[in-house]
Amino acid sequence: MNAAQAMPDGGVVKVSCENAEVSGGDTPIKGGRYVKITVADSGCGIPRENMERIFDPYFTTKEYGTGLGLSASYSIIKNHDGHISVESTTGKGSAFFIYLPASRSTRPEALKTPLAVVNGSGRVLVMDDEEVVRDTAGAILDVLGYTAAYAKDGAEAIKAYIEARAKGEPFDAVIMDLTVPGAMGGKEAMALLLQIDPSVKAIVSSGYSNDPVMSEFARSGFKAVIPKPYTVAEFSSTINRVIRGE
Repeated sequence: MNAAQAMPDGGVVKVSCENAEVSGGDTPIKGGRYVKITVADSGCGIPRENMERIFDPYFTTKEYGTGLGLSASYSIIKNHDGHISVESTTGKGSAFFIYLPASRSTRPEALKTPLAVVNGSGRVLVMDDEEVVRDTAGAILDVLGYTAAYAKDGAEAIKAYIEARAKGEPFDAVIMDLTVPGAMGGKEAMALLLQIDPSVKAIVSSGYSNDPVMSEFARSGFKAVIPKPYTVAEFSSTINRVIRGE
Protein backbone atom coordinates (compact mmCIF):
# COMPACT_ATOMS: atom_id res chain seq x y z
CA MET A 1 0.00 0.00 0.00
CA ASN A 2 2.82 2.42 0.83
CA ALA A 3 4.48 1.68 -2.51
CA ALA A 4 1.26 2.34 -4.41
CA GLN A 5 0.61 5.56 -2.51
CA ALA A 6 4.15 6.74 -3.27
CA MET A 7 3.30 6.63 -6.99
CA PRO A 8 0.14 8.78 -7.41
CA ASP A 9 0.87 9.19 -11.12
CA GLY A 10 1.50 5.48 -11.68
CA GLY A 11 4.62 3.35 -11.64
CA VAL A 12 5.87 -0.14 -10.97
CA VAL A 13 5.89 -2.17 -7.75
CA LYS A 14 8.28 -5.11 -7.84
CA VAL A 15 7.93 -7.92 -5.31
CA SER A 16 10.55 -10.65 -5.22
CA CYS A 17 11.56 -13.50 -2.93
CA GLU A 18 14.82 -15.42 -2.65
CA ASN A 19 16.90 -17.56 -0.34
CA ALA A 20 19.66 -15.65 1.46
CA GLU A 21 22.60 -16.51 3.70
CA VAL A 22 23.36 -14.03 6.49
CA SER A 23 26.81 -14.21 8.07
CA GLY A 24 26.01 -12.14 11.16
CA GLY A 25 28.68 -9.71 12.25
CA ASP A 26 27.42 -6.18 11.77
CA THR A 27 23.89 -7.25 10.80
CA PRO A 28 21.09 -6.90 13.40
CA ILE A 29 20.13 -10.55 12.99
CA LYS A 30 22.10 -13.67 13.72
CA GLY A 31 23.78 -15.58 10.93
CA GLY A 32 21.92 -18.34 9.12
CA ARG A 33 19.53 -19.13 6.31
CA TYR A 34 16.78 -16.62 5.58
CA VAL A 35 14.03 -15.92 3.10
CA LYS A 36 14.53 -12.41 1.73
CA ILE A 37 11.45 -10.57 0.47
CA THR A 38 11.89 -7.31 -1.43
CA VAL A 39 9.18 -4.75 -2.17
CA ALA A 40 10.47 -1.96 -4.42
CA ASP A 41 8.70 0.98 -6.05
CA SER A 42 9.58 3.71 -8.51
CA GLY A 43 7.87 6.47 -6.55
CA CYS A 44 8.79 9.71 -4.85
CA GLY A 45 11.19 8.17 -2.33
CA ILE A 46 11.61 8.96 1.37
CA PRO A 47 13.28 12.22 2.44
CA ARG A 48 16.56 11.68 4.28
CA GLU A 49 15.27 13.40 7.43
CA ASN A 50 12.44 10.84 7.71
CA MET A 51 14.47 7.68 7.17
CA GLU A 52 15.22 7.11 10.86
CA ARG A 53 11.60 7.62 11.91
CA ILE A 54 9.56 5.60 9.41
CA PHE A 55 9.26 2.60 11.75
CA ASP A 56 8.25 4.74 14.76
CA PRO A 57 4.64 4.28 15.93
CA TYR A 58 2.29 7.07 14.81
CA PHE A 59 4.88 8.73 12.57
CA THR A 60 3.28 9.57 9.23
CA THR A 61 3.61 12.11 6.44
CA LYS A 62 0.16 11.32 4.99
CA GLU A 63 -2.87 13.52 5.60
CA TYR A 64 -5.03 10.59 6.70
CA GLY A 65 -2.32 8.12 7.71
CA THR A 66 -2.20 6.38 11.10
CA GLY A 67 1.53 5.81 11.27
CA LEU A 68 0.95 2.21 12.34
CA GLY A 69 1.54 0.22 9.14
CA LEU A 70 5.34 0.11 9.11
CA SER A 71 5.64 0.03 12.90
CA ALA A 72 3.32 -2.98 13.05
CA SER A 73 5.27 -4.65 10.23
CA TYR A 74 8.53 -4.01 12.07
CA SER A 75 7.16 -5.50 15.30
CA ILE A 76 5.71 -8.62 13.62
CA ILE A 77 8.91 -9.30 11.68
CA LYS A 78 11.11 -8.76 14.73
CA ASN A 79 8.93 -11.11 16.82
CA HIS A 80 9.57 -13.77 14.18
CA ASP A 81 13.35 -13.29 14.62
CA GLY A 82 13.54 -11.40 11.34
CA HIS A 83 14.55 -7.96 10.18
CA ILE A 84 13.24 -5.20 7.88
CA SER A 85 15.34 -2.46 6.33
CA VAL A 86 14.91 0.19 3.66
CA GLU A 87 16.88 1.95 0.94
CA SER A 88 15.47 5.04 -0.71
CA THR A 89 16.44 7.79 -3.12
CA THR A 90 14.28 10.90 -3.31
CA GLY A 91 12.58 11.08 -6.68
CA LYS A 92 13.61 7.57 -7.70
CA GLY A 93 11.86 5.20 -5.31
CA SER A 94 12.23 2.99 -2.26
CA ALA A 95 12.97 -0.66 -1.58
CA PHE A 96 12.10 -2.53 1.61
CA PHE A 97 13.94 -5.74 2.48
CA ILE A 98 12.41 -8.31 4.80
CA TYR A 99 14.44 -11.19 6.22
CA LEU A 100 12.62 -14.11 7.85
CA PRO A 101 14.33 -17.26 9.17
CA ALA A 102 14.08 -20.13 6.70
CA SER A 103 12.34 -23.25 7.98
CA ARG A 104 14.57 -26.20 8.80
CA SER A 105 11.75 -28.71 8.47
CA THR A 106 11.14 -30.74 5.33
CA ARG A 107 8.56 -29.65 2.83
CA PRO A 108 5.11 -31.18 3.53
CA GLU A 109 3.85 -33.70 1.03
CA ALA A 110 1.28 -32.32 -1.37
CA LEU A 111 -2.35 -33.40 -1.08
CA LYS A 112 -2.96 -36.56 -3.08
CA THR A 113 -6.51 -35.56 -4.03
CA PRO A 114 -7.25 -31.85 -4.47
CA LEU A 115 -10.59 -30.58 -3.18
CA ALA A 116 -13.28 -30.49 -5.84
CA VAL A 117 -15.05 -27.30 -6.87
CA VAL A 118 -18.79 -27.47 -6.11
CA ASN A 119 -21.21 -25.46 -8.25
CA GLY A 120 -24.55 -24.23 -6.97
CA SER A 121 -27.27 -21.61 -7.27
CA GLY A 122 -28.90 -18.94 -5.15
CA ARG A 123 -28.46 -15.35 -4.01
CA VAL A 124 -25.49 -14.52 -1.78
CA LEU A 125 -24.80 -11.25 0.04
CA VAL A 126 -21.11 -10.43 0.47
CA MET A 127 -20.19 -7.93 3.20
CA ASP A 128 -16.58 -6.71 3.24
CA ASP A 129 -15.02 -3.27 3.63
CA GLU A 130 -12.36 -3.99 0.99
CA GLU A 131 -13.53 -3.59 -2.60
CA VAL A 132 -10.96 -6.05 -3.95
CA VAL A 133 -12.27 -8.76 -1.60
CA ARG A 134 -15.87 -8.07 -2.62
CA ASP A 135 -14.89 -8.23 -6.28
CA THR A 136 -12.97 -11.48 -5.77
CA ALA A 137 -15.80 -13.15 -3.87
CA GLY A 138 -18.31 -11.94 -6.46
CA ALA A 139 -16.23 -13.28 -9.35
CA ILE A 140 -15.96 -16.69 -7.67
CA LEU A 141 -19.70 -16.77 -6.92
CA ASP A 142 -20.52 -15.86 -10.53
CA VAL A 143 -18.38 -18.70 -11.88
CA LEU A 144 -19.98 -21.14 -9.43
CA GLY A 145 -23.49 -20.21 -10.55
CA TYR A 146 -24.61 -17.85 -7.77
CA THR A 147 -25.89 -14.27 -7.93
CA ALA A 148 -23.96 -11.89 -5.68
CA ALA A 149 -24.92 -8.65 -3.95
CA TYR A 150 -22.57 -6.47 -1.93
CA ALA A 151 -22.28 -4.36 1.22
CA LYS A 152 -19.24 -2.58 2.60
CA ASP A 153 -20.19 -2.84 6.30
CA GLY A 154 -22.66 -4.40 8.68
CA ALA A 155 -25.20 -1.58 8.48
CA GLU A 156 -25.38 -1.84 4.67
CA ALA A 157 -25.67 -5.63 4.92
CA ILE A 158 -28.62 -5.42 7.30
CA LYS A 159 -30.37 -2.88 5.07
CA ALA A 160 -29.82 -5.02 1.98
CA TYR A 161 -31.03 -8.14 3.80
CA ILE A 162 -34.25 -6.43 4.92
CA GLU A 163 -34.94 -4.98 1.46
CA ALA A 164 -34.38 -8.36 -0.22
CA ARG A 165 -36.87 -10.06 2.12
CA ALA A 166 -39.41 -7.31 1.51
CA LYS A 167 -39.14 -7.84 -2.27
CA GLY A 168 -39.62 -11.57 -1.90
CA GLU A 169 -36.05 -12.20 -3.06
CA PRO A 170 -34.31 -13.24 0.17
CA PHE A 171 -30.63 -14.13 0.26
CA ASP A 172 -29.82 -17.81 0.49
CA ALA A 173 -26.56 -17.06 2.32
CA VAL A 174 -24.56 -14.15 3.70
CA ILE A 175 -20.77 -13.87 3.90
CA MET A 176 -19.73 -11.47 6.66
CA ASP A 177 -16.33 -9.87 7.13
CA LEU A 178 -15.50 -10.05 10.83
CA THR A 179 -13.57 -6.78 11.19
CA VAL A 180 -14.61 -3.48 9.59
CA PRO A 181 -12.52 -0.54 10.86
CA GLY A 182 -14.69 2.38 11.94
CA ALA A 183 -17.97 0.64 11.13
CA MET A 184 -20.16 -2.31 12.13
CA GLY A 185 -18.40 -5.63 11.70
CA GLY A 186 -19.69 -9.13 11.16
CA LYS A 187 -20.24 -10.15 14.79
CA GLU A 188 -22.38 -7.11 15.61
CA ALA A 189 -24.28 -7.35 12.33
CA MET A 190 -24.95 -11.04 12.89
CA ALA A 191 -26.58 -10.37 16.24
CA LEU A 192 -29.02 -7.97 14.56
CA LEU A 193 -29.66 -10.27 11.58
CA LEU A 194 -30.66 -13.06 13.95
CA GLN A 195 -33.33 -10.77 15.40
CA ILE A 196 -34.63 -10.08 11.90
CA ASP A 197 -34.37 -13.67 10.68
CA PRO A 198 -33.45 -16.42 13.18
CA SER A 199 -32.92 -18.82 10.26
CA VAL A 200 -30.35 -16.62 8.47
CA LYS A 201 -27.53 -18.66 6.93
CA ALA A 202 -24.41 -16.62 7.50
CA ILE A 203 -20.72 -17.41 7.07
CA VAL A 204 -18.03 -15.46 8.90
CA SER A 205 -14.87 -14.56 7.02
CA SER A 206 -11.59 -13.05 8.21
CA GLY A 207 -7.86 -13.02 7.66
CA TYR A 208 -7.34 -13.10 11.44
CA SER A 209 -7.51 -16.81 12.18
CA ASN A 210 -6.76 -16.29 15.89
CA ASP A 211 -9.99 -14.37 16.53
CA PRO A 212 -12.24 -16.38 18.91
CA VAL A 213 -15.24 -15.91 16.60
CA MET A 214 -13.43 -17.81 13.83
CA SER A 215 -12.91 -20.89 16.02
CA GLU A 216 -16.24 -20.64 17.84
CA PHE A 217 -18.40 -19.26 15.03
CA ALA A 218 -21.54 -21.17 16.05
CA ARG A 219 -21.71 -19.26 19.35
CA SER A 220 -22.32 -16.07 17.37
CA GLY A 221 -24.94 -17.72 15.16
CA PHE A 222 -22.78 -18.35 12.09
CA LYS A 223 -23.18 -21.59 10.17
CA ALA A 224 -19.59 -21.84 8.93
CA VAL A 225 -16.31 -20.01 8.47
CA ILE A 226 -14.25 -19.11 5.39
CA PRO A 227 -10.71 -17.88 6.12
CA LYS A 228 -8.97 -15.34 3.89
CA PRO A 229 -7.42 -15.54 1.40
CA TYR A 230 -10.10 -17.56 -0.36
CA THR A 231 -9.49 -20.79 -2.23
CA VAL A 232 -12.14 -21.60 -4.82
CA ALA A 233 -12.56 -25.21 -3.69
CA GLU A 234 -13.02 -24.40 0.00
CA PHE A 235 -15.17 -21.37 -0.83
CA SER A 236 -17.48 -23.36 -3.11
CA SER A 237 -17.80 -26.28 -0.71
CA THR A 238 -18.65 -24.08 2.26
CA ILE A 239 -21.27 -22.01 0.41
CA ASN A 240 -22.93 -25.12 -1.00
CA ARG A 241 -22.99 -26.88 2.38
CA VAL A 242 -24.49 -23.89 4.20
CA ILE A 243 -27.21 -23.26 1.63
CA ARG A 244 -28.14 -26.95 1.64
CA GLY A 245 -28.32 -26.83 5.45
CA GLU A 246 -25.73 -29.54 5.98
